Parts: sequence; structure tokens; C-alpha cells
Amino acid sequence: MKAKELHNKSQKELQKDLADLRETYAKTLIDMRTKEVKNVKTLHGIKKNIARVLTVLKEQELQGDKK
Repeated sequence: MKAKELHNKSQKELQKDLADLRETYAKTLIDMRTKEVKNVKTLHGIKKNIARVLTVLKEQELQGDKK
């Protein structure tokens, strides 16, 4: 998920993406603890995507306050 793609989405879409990413993160974390996931990098990538979505949401919130 690229930041440019996220900037084109509405806040509702971003909120939905954030919920989906958090759910995926939780499932992957459980899978990792039960040794079903061998590649820990997937967990790191999900965390980065969550951070990107949160950053874009915050930017949109701040732009809304300025208008």
C-alpha cells in the first residue's frame, strides 16, 4: 500500500482499511505465535501499512481544521 494511493481515499475508506489491517495484524500475530507463519517480515509490513494509514488520516484531519 503506497502513500499516494492512500491520499486519494476518503476518511471512511481509510477507517475501513485501518480496521482490516488491524484485524490482519492480530490474526498474523496469533499465527506467528503458533508457529504457522515462518516469515516475520509480513508482520512488519502490516505494521508499516497501519502507520501509513494513521498518518494520512491525521494529515486529512489537520487539513480539515485549517479550512
